Amino acid sequence: MSSVATFLSSPKAVGTWNMDPGQSSIRFENGTMWGALKVRGAFTEFSGSGEIKDAKTVSGRVDIKAASINTGLGTRDHDLRRSNFFNTDHYPDITVVVTGGEPAGGDVARLEAELTVKGITGPLPLKVEVSPLDDGGVRLTTEATVTRKQFAVEGNFLGMVGNRTKLKASLVFRKA
Repeated sequence: MSSVATFLSSPKAVGTWNMDPGQSSIRFENGTMWGALKVRGAFTEFSGSGEIKDAKTVSGRVDIKAASINTGLGTRDHDLRRSNFFNTDHYPDITVVVTGGEPAGGDVARLEAELTVKGITGPLPLKVEVSPLDDGGVRLTTEATVTRKQFAVEGNFLGMVGNRTKLKASLVFRKA
């Protein structure tokens, strides 16, 4: 039995788990300048929780404050909050909802998830590395690539912003 399967089938794992935002990060990377450069950034405000009922019944939710986007350049961040990108005045939250999952061997789990940006929801299958922490917490690490236009994140001055965005999350959860 894999270590993720062992963890999920343990009675100690069953219950509600809350995200520790201070130990977690949600970052992104997007090609720009016709692929010659990359813009990297992070969302600085987010929260989440999950529930394990048994080895095959997991669920969870991560809420990200879209206006907390930070690329290190204030003018760019302001533009990203505007209507042609994230439109944070009308759509303040980006959400990831996990509806199920299963062990995938070793320290890896596959999660069935949905991403909602600007009120548009699409599938976000995730391959997640699960790492137990010495203090009883668990770190989930994943990467996914999304097509931003699928979520109506359309801004693209002179064709300089690529359509594919790589999302990277390292999230620590602690049992409630």
